[in-house]
Amino acid sequence: QVQLVESGGGLVQAGGSLRVSCVVSGRTFSLYTMAWFRQAPGKEREFVAYINWNGGTNTADSVKGRFTISRDNAKNTVSLQMNSLKPEDTAAYYCATPGRPYGLGGPSRNEYDYWGQGTQVTVSS
Repeated sequence: QVQLVESGGGLVQAGGSLRVSCVVSGRTFSLYTMAWFRQAPGKEREFVAYINWNGGTNTADSVKGRFTISRDNAKNTVSLQMNSLKPEDTAAYYCATPGRPYGLGGPSRNEYDYWGQGTQVTVSS
């Protein structure tokens, strides 16, 4: 059974930094793409970043240059380093992974079959 558990959310002032992480169990972590999405109240869940099994990454334009996704295959962990945070980054952040290995990754929610429970990030102005 695949499980994803996020941690690291919290309250931070605008301009500050925060790091959220996701630990995965129940599969061979290194073979799968990992992604981060976020959802603000009243809005749809949106793509933030992915890192595929081969280390290739992509980030949304809204966070490019500020957020960095990384993975530690030895620890079954994917992380999202968030710098220069803005109030509009306030959202619940979710990690996700597809059901099949060796994918290249993508920004669509439909590509991901397993999701964590989310961790709240709040940026105050």
